[in-house]
Amino acid sequence: MEIATLYRLFQECQKISTDTRNILPGSIFFALSGATFNGNQFAEKALELGARLAIVDEPIPIVDERIEVVSNVLETLQNLARYHRDQLQIPVIGVTGTNGKTTTKELLQSVLSQKFNVYATKGNLNNHIGVPLSVLAIDSAIELAIIEMGANHIGEIAFLCGIARPELGLITNVGKAHLEGFGSFEGVKQAKGELYEWLEEHKGVLFLQGDNNHLLSMANNKTFKQIITYGLDKSNNISGELLSVNPVLNLGWSSIKAYGYDRQVVPTHLTGSYNLENVLAAVAVGLYFGLNPEEINRGITAYSPTNNRSQITQTEKNTVICDYYNANASSMWAALDNLESIHAEKKVSILGDMFELGEEAPTEHRRLIERIRGMKLYRKIFVGRNFFGQRQEEHDIEYYESLDAAKQALQEKPLENTTVLLKASRGMAFEGLLQYL
Repeated sequence: MEIATLYRLFQECQKISTDTRNILPGSIFFALSGATFNGNQFAEKALELGARLAIVDEPIPIVDERIEVVSNVLETLQNLARYHRDQLQIPVIGVTGTNGKTTTKELLQSVLSQKFNVYATKGNLNNHIGVPLSVLAIDSAIELAIIEMGANHIGEIAFLCGIARPELGLITNVGKAHLEGFGSFEGVKQAKGELYEWLEEHKGVLFLQGDNNHLLSMANNKTFKQIITYGLDKSNNISGELLSVNPVLNLGWSSIKAYGYDRQVVPTHLTGSYNLENVLAAVAVGLYFGLNPEEINRGITAYSPTNNRSQITQTEKNTVICDYYNANASSMWAALDNLESIHAEKKVSILGDMFELGEEAPTEHRRLIERIRGMKLYRKIFVGRNFFGQRQEEHDIEYYESLDAAKQALQEKPLENTTVLLKASRGMAFEGLLQYL
């Protein structure tokens, strides 16, 4: 089937399904396969549950005109998304980075929604499957789209740009993450920098964190339609300052140089001083699209983080900073910097293993232990095999090899009236600790 023909069918239903557990009636089912599953085996089930058409790439033992065999289901999905993107006459903003890309995306959505009908990537559907699905979710009512793009190998951002085709974009930051795939920090910069290369080639607009030397060097010698800088330094087009973190951020921003706006003071529901630059990115994008300060501030204040990203949870006994959706070396250090800046009588860090660091794993875990040694905390707790393997006899640091051991320790010596940082890679399942806090 030609993509143009498939697209006509998609226009009629405007719905895509990839999982028979949540089939949308009348949708086109794409029988995606992975390392542990074969979507082709569920094509018949998808039709029974109401799918209009099933796209497969293996012969199916039933004869049904609603089954279409293609050479590769995933490539067909991606090609359909490219075709759909060609029909869209709206601005698309591409967002990537080592840390903060999902929070930044959601801040952008909250701000821009004050004036436009905005679509933004749902959750973290930011990979070779999620980006096509995100693009295909943009309907004719949408005036502006924000597409988050993630990667763990060189070449992925370039590939995703070829699907989403952003006209504007930003990289939140670059840090030590997914080193197994990138090979080194230089590999991270090369991979994330593929967004800059796309924007340069297509004469796009770049929003640049002007205080970040890595990002500045990556953008150096490149030519864009326009560069809008943001950061703490007053030389940026949009500048900001942190007013307090107790534990949520209150901040100020101004844009006298670029837009003529004097200092604005904005309360937020965010914790983490590192989120200041994410807020400033949203300010920069909002100003570019013509929002006034009142609209921008309203969007910032309205945003409340979810999904355990810099999320504050008030339990019966403690204030818990739930930041265990993911973790890498740079985000761990930023979280500890933020914990230090919070004014609280008793503060506790509970850190879990970081994954996908490759050969750098022992070094990065050891550096974090050394960082913690110099902090004034009520308790310092490490959980996981990587941290446990670095343990020494220390009276003020606790090491637990497993989550169960940490749970037991928190039961035997419970915490009360404490501000607790929970930070770990997603695979550590740190949500299991919350009930003990």
